Amino acid sequence: MDRFRVRSWTIRRRVVLLFTVAGLLLAGIGAFAAITAADSNRNLDVLLDKTGPMRVAGQELYSAYLDQETGVRGFALSGSAKNLQPYERGVAAEQKLLARIEELNADGGRDDIRADLDQVRQLAQQWRSDVADPVIAAGSTGTGSAAGLDEAANDTRFNALRASVDQLQADILALRNEAAGAARRTASVLAALEVAAAVILVVVGGLMLLLLDRLVSRPIADLAGQVRRVADGDYERHIDAAGSPELASLAGDVDGMRRRIAAELSEVREARTQVESANQQLELKAEELSRSNRDLEQFAYVASHDLQEPLRKVASFCQLLQRRYAGQMDERADQYIAFAVDGAQRMQRLINDLLAFSRVGRITTGFTKVPLDRVLTEVRSQLEPRAGEDASITWTELPVVEGEEPLLTTLFVNLIGNSLKFRRPGVPPMVRVSAVREGDEWRINVRDNGIGIEAEFADKVFVIFQRLHPREAYDGTGIGLAIGKKIVEYHGGRIWLDLDVEEGTSLWLTMPVIDPT
Repeated sequence: MDRFRVRSWTIRRRVVLLFTVAGLLLAGIGAFAAITAADSNRNLDVLLDKTGPMRVAGQELYSAYLDQETGVRGFALSGSAKNLQPYERGVAAEQKLLARIEELNADGGRDDIRADLDQVRQLAQQWRSDVADPVIAAGSTGTGSAAGLDEAANDTRFNALRASVDQLQADILALRNEAAGAARRTASVLAALEVAAAVILVVVGGLMLLLLDRLVSRPIADLAGQVRRVADGDYERHIDAAGSPELASLAGDVDGMRRRIAAELSEVREARTQVESANQQLELKAEELSRSNRDLEQFAYVASHDLQEPLRKVASFCQLLQRRYAGQMDERADQYIAFAVDGAQRMQRLINDLLAFSRVGRITTGFTKVPLDRVLTEVRSQLEPRAGEDASITWTELPVVEGEEPLLTTLFVNLIGNSLKFRRPGVPPMVRVSAVREGDEWRINVRDNGIGIEAEFADKVFVIFQRLHPREAYDGTGIGLAIGKKIVEYHGGRIWLDLDVEEGTSLWLTMPVIDPT
């Protein structure tokens, strides 16, 4: 039962357990290593900060006592106070060195070194009281001589002092050796702990690889093989997987997907049949559209050649009648002839505008980079006779766009031509073209100071042959803005009427920004 429960554990639970055990072991090793490292640091502090300076101080202390003995001996021989200077320096150095050794041994020091220091002080004081002080006292009264130094007492006392200093050095050396041994032992322990940590990491890595191989790699490879066989067309093959519960759940999901695929395969076949039928219908529609396009092209050809020929003849003869017989018949006959001439000319304009509308996007020369400054220069040149001397057509910083220059010229001729046509009486027409970039498109504005357009006609002005004023008031066929809209949409933009202006007309149109790539 317990074995079955362990097999039901997920990969995450097993990995968490493995890393928890390893983490606890490594934490224990780390804590023990920290304690050992602290002990090692203390031993190193004893070696570097205590025993080393103590040994140096001990050697200097020995030299201080030699200076004292030499000064006393020189003073005993010469009686000169100058020879006592080594003695005085030795006494001063002795006090500093003894205090230094005692200070270094104060914090957790050894009792034998404290005893050695007391012994050295006692013997040094005894040597000075028995040997040095009598010599110095005798010399200061003028009776000192070489015979005044008690050689036997000096040798006895100073040799005892020298032995005491040697014992102090020996105890300091013993402390050093003890600290060095402890440091070596802690270093060995730290090395052993590092080896133990490395072994734990290797064992955890091996167990991790084994766990992944048995619970992930092999089951995934087996599951992939089953999936490949299903992908090759064996949709009825059941998919299962051993290993971890996650993979078993994944295999169940994949098998459920296989069942759904097998169930929907028949629907796909039926849908394929329907798609093939739809494709056939689309091909028929495409053929019909192609025939329709050919019929439109034929109509355009007929309209531009066959229909206009008799229309031109009618217009020519009507004009001939008007010029030759004007005033020779009654007033009503002249009026009828004028109606016929106007109707023929208007029919020609309508046919020409309709042909121009149908050619937009159908007869193309290919897109190129077109500077709108150059286009506006050409437009102003074409409209100069119509504009008059008092009209103003200006523009600022227009971009370079991608399109067909003849169509863009026609666009601005129609827009600016409307501004010139629908001017306010007695007010010089002013037309201004500007552009601003917003994101991936240019927004171009054509603004005038004319009579304007009511908001209720904002959508109607772009309808073909839609007129807002009587023919007698303003000439034209009402197709200019419709052609302009078709040109703008052919270039991937849009056009609309700005209703927020208080005076005149403001039209906005967009053009895509040229892709730098």
